[in-house]
Amino acid sequence: MISVAIDGPAGAGKSTLSRKLASHFGFIYVDTGAMYRAVGLKFSRLGIDAELNCDIEKILADTSVDIRFVGNEQRVFLDGEDVSDEIRTPEISMMASAVSAKPPVRAFLLNTQRNLAKNSDCLMDGRDIGTVVLPNATVKIYLTASAEDRAMRRYKELCEKGQTVEYKDVFDDMVKRDYNDMHRDIAPLKQADDAIVADTTGLEFEQSFALLIELIEKGIKANENN
Repeated sequence: MISVAIDGPAGAGKSTLSRKLASHFGFIYVDTGAMYRAVGLKFSRLGIDAELNCDIEKILADTSVDIRFVGNEQRVFLDGEDVSDEIRTPEISMMASAVSAKPPVRAFLLNTQRNLAKNSDCLMDGRDIGTVVLPNATVKIYLTASAEDRAMRRYKELCEKGQTVEYKDVFDDMVKRDYNDMHRDIAPLKQADDAIVADTTGLEFEQSFALLIELIEKGIKANENN
């Protein structure tokens, strides 16, 4: 099976690009960030803050996170409820960062993620796909852009969804999220040694898409020749 691992910081466009790339190559798309966001939403709904001073394993024992395809669209379900839109707020983004640092949460989702890659050609994005989840992925890409660029993209996305936000708040959340993801004890965000860096600062979406198609095709071809 062919597996493509795309890692990178928040707001780099991983989910949007990965979804379109998976469709282009005919691969299954696995949005691991959405899975962590769903778990973060569960804790948030229970009134638990980002410190997670609670019995995490007990809560997870009564939690289900599924990725399903409704039509041609991937949707995320938490305990049977479609939460695909609710998990995209800045608050849940911060909770996702908090829960992803907890070993029980990572173990809870890891087997599901690996099984998806074992059974189908897939493209998976997240923070530690190439370093932890799929260390033997066919192609590994580290997708990044400047914090300013990433914050502006997220700001515009939230505004288009009708949310009232300030750019400075989005930027501050982005910087804080970057620090948390890169300094957590368990599976911190970092570039895999054999990953290809794709810096999309200043690029439009279609330019970024074309760049990644080229990198993935080259990576698959190089793997076939080895």
